[in-house]
Amino acid sequence: MADDLGIGDLGCYGNHTLRTPNIDQLAEEGVRLTQHLAAAPLCTPSRAAFLTGRHSFRSGMEASNGYRALQWNAGSGGLPENETTFARILQQRGYATGLIGKWHQGVNCASRGDHCHHPLNHGFDYFYGMPFTLTNDCDPGRPPEVDAALRAQLWGYTQFLALGILTVAAGKTCGFISVSGRAVTGMACVLFLFFVSWYSSFGFVRRWNCILMRNHDVTEQPMVLEKTASLMLKEAVSYIERHKHGPFLLFLSLLHVHIPLVTTSAFLGKSQHGLYGDHVEEMDWLIGKILNAIEDNGLKNSTFTYFTSDHGGHLEARDGHSQLGGWNGIYKGGKGMGGWEGGIRVPGIFHWPGVLPAGRVIGEPTSLMDVFPTVVQLAGGEVPQDRVIDGHSLVPLLQGAEARSAHEFLFHYCGQHLHAARWHQRDSGSVWKVHYTTPQFHPEGAGACYGRGVCPCSGEGVTHHRPPLLFDLSRDPSEARPLTPDSEPLYHAVIARVGAAVSEHRHTLSPVPQQFSTSNILWKPWLQPCCGHFPFCSCHEDGAGTPRMSGL
Repeated sequence: MADDLGIGDLGCYGNHTLRTPNIDQLAEEGVRLTQHLAAAPLCTPSRAAFLTGRHSFRSGMEASNGYRALQWNAGSGGLPENETTFARILQQRGYATGLIGKWHQGVNCASRGDHCHHPLNHGFDYFYGMPFTLTNDCDPGRPPEVDAALRAQLWGYTQFLALGILTVAAGKTCGFISVSGRAVTGMACVLFLFFVSWYSSFGFVRRWNCILMRNHDVTEQPMVLEKTASLMLKEAVSYIERHKHGPFLLFLSLLHVHIPLVTTSAFLGKSQHGLYGDHVEEMDWLIGKILNAIEDNGLKNSTFTYFTSDHGGHLEARDGHSQLGGWNGIYKGGKGMGGWEGGIRVPGIFHWPGVLPAGRVIGEPTSLMDVFPTVVQLAGGEVPQDRVIDGHSLVPLLQGAEARSAHEFLFHYCGQHLHAARWHQRDSGSVWKVHYTTPQFHPEGAGACYGRGVCPCSGEGVTHHRPPLLFDLSRDPSEARPLTPDSEPLYHAVIARVGAAVSEHRHTLSPVPQQFSTSNILWKPWLQPCCGHFPFCSCHEDGAGTPRMSGL
């Protein structure tokens, strides 16, 4: 799974200027899905849905308002312990289960060592990678990203209060103000406590969030971005070699191509699309090395391989005039937009020589949530019967036993807000898309929300459509021409049918604890993963993979 990769960034999906030969070969030898959809347009909720086969709001891993993804390793929110991942089921079926790369589903609940949200508590028996996600804060040369607006606001308050106290102190010294020295000292102490209360987290984001772990142990704090790609590759190849004699599941959750795009010198300046293009081509090389390891270990014909991205490319990621995010091809919108195709339509490539037909292209609507029941079926397991599973096994579709997707309707959320719904009208072949809410682009008509991280899901930055917008994706995949009762005779019938499906879908919802609540999102020092003695957390990994304490 790539991170923030646009569907239009790959040669096999129509890009003629970026070089992705290894992924293209995977598609040529396997099955390529062209209407493969993320269940959410941001990292944490999309991955929660992918791992569990059900919409992320069913596990509380979505936002009603405010934060839309986990912000800290030391927050208490995360994938609940009662959720079942495909890794847990395969583990129970005798598979070795490994996760290498990004997690972003939380770490601890109540204490630093409880690891309630950790991958090893969700069915993986080996983990190496980032428990969080890459951000600009991981690169000392980049501007802050995590809560950057709030951070700037708190710094402004601190400066304002400091100036006020200094003014009072100067006035007292000059005899202009009658105030006791104890009062001035008290105000200074309050200011200091205020400063420490926020700077202890925001002042050390790189140290707290940008870390590597092996199983429960922190191995790098902060991580060195320049060597992370080689470490991930080494770990993945080693995992394959260690487990080649038995059944295994490896979830390679790539850090590519999320900003800050730290790229090795071998690929810098080599693409036609600047730093982002260099990073995509490095990612393809890394995937090629993994595929070579599978073949070199004699596993090619017995391994089911899948490639995707967690959501669409990040259009607002820019550095001046340079684009640092992906290209979503002909599709409108991008990362953070739950309704428009560019935010949720992602690559979907399946490869299994001798079992899946080579070169097959499927245009049926499918979801990342379908991977859960697919791998469970392949492993001979059963999906849980005590909860709603939104995904459907893709095995019949991939093998050609079925011509149509099992999804008649798909519901597209932004946070906990339903923005759009899709109806696959099987008898006609039409794929109707109804938009109830869309983000307001800035500037108008720009196709993204420039000037902010991503487009909002609710509030003043969205438009509620009454009546809804209607598109037929089979004729207008770019969602450029909304249909009207005058241009589409079935307009009212389609709106009514989709509306009825939405009502039926809402009956499957039930309240759950919110993992993105303010209390769960806040940085809590007693939950912070740390190598060494908190708060003096610092270590690096030597060539043998052993963490070494750094001098402080």
